[in-house]
Amino acid sequence: MLPLPSHTSSSDPVVVLPLLYQKADHYGSAEIIFGQFQESSPLSERIIGATKWCVFKKVYPTPEVVWEAVHERMVRMRTKRVDLLQFHWQDYSDKNYLTALSHLNDLRMQGHIRAIGLCNFDTIHTDEICTQLGPGVIVSNQFSLVDTRPLHGMSDVCAKHGLKLLTYGTLCGGFLADKWLGQSEPDPYSGDLTPSQRKYLDMIVKAWGSWDLFQTLLLVLRRIGDKHGGRSISNIATRWVLDHPFVGAVIIGARLGLSEHPDDNQKVSGFHLTDGDRAQIEAILEQSDARRIITTIGDCGAEYR
Repeated sequence: MLPLPSHTSSSDPVVVLPLLYQKADHYGSAEIIFGQFQESSPLSERIIGATKWCVFKKVYPTPEVVWEAVHERMVRMRTKRVDLLQFHWQDYSDKNYLTALSHLNDLRMQGHIRAIGLCNFDTIHTDEICTQLGPGVIVSNQFSLVDTRPLHGMSDVCAKHGLKLLTYGTLCGGFLADKWLGQSEPDPYSGDLTPSQRKYLDMIVKAWGSWDLFQTLLLVLRRIGDKHGGRSISNIATRWVLDHPFVGAVIIGARLGLSEHPDDNQKVSGFHLTDGDRAQIEAILEQSDARRIITTIGDCGAEYR
């Protein structure tokens, strides 16, 4: 689900639900399920499918290898072209990611791909790629109230090349939500948390600050939400991310039948944070290690390498 900025005003996004679907080649049968849904939906012409091609092992990306990867996406998703293909390359020391992206760009110009994105590339390599390929590449990276690494360097690269981030981790696996306000720190080994939540809990208590400080942040977001007509904590956290000019859209995860929240997500539009709201949030961030995460974990995507 993606709150997308409107075409008429970058500061007043419109929420489009649930017509954009994020998948990946390593997300099990997600692409196949999408293809079945898209083929049977009366709204098929309005549905946008975003997926990934992740290269974790050494491979020489000939035109044939790249086409095979793209064609596999098309077959699994039952589509004549891939709307957004996000590319991940594990080993920076192997410069063939530039070759792969060049071939992907050829396929884009041939109409097999609508748009190319990057997945978990850091600032230096994003700048290198965009300098070689030119403007128009969409970047996906993590960005939230807890993980603010894109503010250090990546935002400048976005401005330089006219890029927009398609951000994930916006709600920290669901921790930036009303259900966690006033709750004790969960046991990461209890079995009650999802793998995503265990990852973000570790980020919150080890890299960002502490559970007590996180509770203070949730309380501030709750008060701001009350001020704006009872918006949820998740609404305020998402709005904060969307208000940054280098963010094009956010990915808000959903577990069908468990945690979808489409009605609440729609409330992200129709209001704006005030300077006072942002100052309250910034006061909490100043008490945290949010600005120093880039030095402890590394630049965007470093935790995946």
